[in-house]
Amino acid sequence: MKTNIPYKSLPETPGVYLMKDAAGKVLYVGKAANLRRRVSSYFERPHDVRIERLVTKIRHIDHEDTDTALEALILEAELIKKLSPPFNVREKDDKSFLYVEVTREKFPRVLLVRGKDAERGHRYGPFTSSSAVREALKILRRIFPWNTHPADAIGTFKRPCFDYQVGLCPGTCIGAVTREEYALTMDRLKLFFEGKKKRVLRAFEAEMRAAAKKLDFEKAEKLRRQIFALQHIQDTAFISESEVLLPAAKAPAAAAGAAGGIYRIEGYDISNISGTAAVGSMVVFEHGAANKDEYRKFKIKSVFEPNDVGMLTEVLTRRFAPAHREGPGAWRMPDLILIDGGLAQANAAKKVLLRAGLRIPILGIAKGPERKRNDIIGAIPKGVTKETLVRVRDEAHRFAIGYHKSVRAREFLNMKKP
Repeated sequence: MKTNIPYKSLPETPGVYLMKDAAGKVLYVGKAANLRRRVSSYFERPHDVRIERLVTKIRHIDHEDTDTALEALILEAELIKKLSPPFNVREKDDKSFLYVEVTREKFPRVLLVRGKDAERGHRYGPFTSSSAVREALKILRRIFPWNTHPADAIGTFKRPCFDYQVGLCPGTCIGAVTREEYALTMDRLKLFFEGKKKRVLRAFEAEMRAAAKKLDFEKAEKLRRQIFALQHIQDTAFISESEVLLPAAKAPAAAAGAAGGIYRIEGYDISNISGTAAVGSMVVFEHGAANKDEYRKFKIKSVFEPNDVGMLTEVLTRRFAPAHREGPGAWRMPDLILIDGGLAQANAAKKVLLRAGLRIPILGIAKGPERKRNDIIGAIPKGVTKETLVRVRDEAHRFAIGYHKSVRAREFLNMKKP
């Protein structure tokens, strides 16, 4: 659909967009992991009648950037509540929307409720996507552990619940957290839902410094992990394939004689057991042969539970950090990236490169439903064979497994020391 709206000037960052009519009235509010790509889709692809009707009325588009797609989700809900845009609410009454509710109990719970449900605490929303808000709560609970037990069960457990063992419950099950400590966590969660992440980070940092000053290094380390998690929210689950799956970019100029312009392929894999001894591998094939001098190992530092997507995101973020791309010690850049994994892993990789401002073709390689075949995610560039990709994947897997075993052995020996 032809339009004079300069939507292609929007940034390729997470945020929200506000579509307005000729009078400046907001017609629709949406979220995006990539504002330019998402808004462009309204004008460049066919849609249903309702969206086509919306597009004919749009005369201007405002936007607001956010650090992450998760924060875009929360800002979208806030703006829908404030503005009631007709194309957001016309098809749905307020009572059928989803809200996040923090209850008023002694140890509040965080619930997902409908607008028609009786209020038992403070509500945030409305949220238009149930899958996105559920994923948001999963991520946030890792940063702000909260209680899920009813009031009469608080402190009555003889043994810690499973959520406590994996860091999601603060210990209300066994009475391991005071009401004051728990209230502080809930206050910070509320601030995050109010769009005040920087204020939460400042509070965490001040508390971490105070703990270190008192030589309470265990508490300081816990706070450091919370700060890192808040600064590096892994929210690829919010990103639809249409928003992130980039078209194959033209490969950088390759060395003379490289078939199809693909000279250097980097393959990545993750290895861990239930999140422990977690490592990542990077192998390099040049002219179709392994170059072991270019291999790199990554010990996972920011993900403490089984989460291959989060671990892969950390590895690629570190690999494509400015320190490895610029200066005399920079690593050579790949012409093609191969990820051992499916669509989720490939999308995570694309998001990392998007944020780094890089356009390098990315492929995923996953075993089929019966694990008897190799499914390629993405279009194989000219000059590269599937057989080569399988070799790269197998080598990345071998290298990751070897490093994982050595890390696990060292950790075991350290545990055995008196």
